[in-house]
Amino acid sequence: MDASDARCEDRLELGDFVLRSRLIVGTGKYPDFETMRLAHEASGADCVTVAVRRVDFSAGETVLDHIDRTKMTLLPNTAGCYDKEAALRTARMAREMLDTPLLKLEVIADEKTLLPDPIATLEATEVLVKEGFTVLAYTSDDPILARHLEEAGATSVMPLGSAIGSGLGVLNPHNIALIKETLSVPVIVDAGVGTASDVAIAFELGVDGVLLNTGIAAADDPVLMARAMRAGAHAGRDAFLAGRMPKRPFATPSSPRKGRVGG
Repeated sequence: MDASDARCEDRLELGDFVLRSRLIVGTGKYPDFETMRLAHEASGADCVTVAVRRVDFSAGETVLDHIDRTKMTLLPNTAGCYDKEAALRTARMAREMLDTPLLKLEVIADEKTLLPDPIATLEATEVLVKEGFTVLAYTSDDPILARHLEEAGATSVMPLGSAIGSGLGVLNPHNIALIKETLSVPVIVDAGVGTASDVAIAFELGVDGVLLNTGIAAADDPVLMARAMRAGAHAGRDAFLAGRMPKRPFATPSSPRKGRVGG
């Protein structure tokens, strides 16, 4: 089996939902709908997240008109919610309007940092799981909080790489790796991914998926960047599955006298 065949079998399972791609993309900040559509196609993603509170459903044309739901799994999110009750209302509205229990839960603490509110996120997760939602919980890179979210019934825990829209990449790889090592549910890095190497680094840590938006949408050429992100995802995932060589404090000869052929 070659790498492309292995990738076809390497799917991301989120409850009852199965994704062919481990890259999830967003819909915000694009210059126009056509660029968004082409970038989605170039990314290879088959799941796209939509900020329900920011869609004007009364408008004649919305972002939903440019997403082919026969090919794309829709992942509504509660972006823009700053307390538990707002997140719960938005989640219920999303399920009613979009006919899906799948949900990316965001409860943001404040407008300056846009960091997740840990207590409100945990409490909202508990409520929504009891109501039958498939909750993907956006959180900080705190391994203990991640464990509590899993215990609350989250289908996936989504630690941030860095602040939303910052493009700073994965700032705390040790904690991300620890979260992945500790949890049994899928771990998806969400937020802060700025370029293809950030995606590769995240996957090399062993995470199950990466969600990004601004890194593609804010690029000078979003379609080309989407293609780069796809390649980064493949490279990082393949590198993780291959098993990297151990890091050593000192040099070792690349052509040893015994045990390996060639040099």
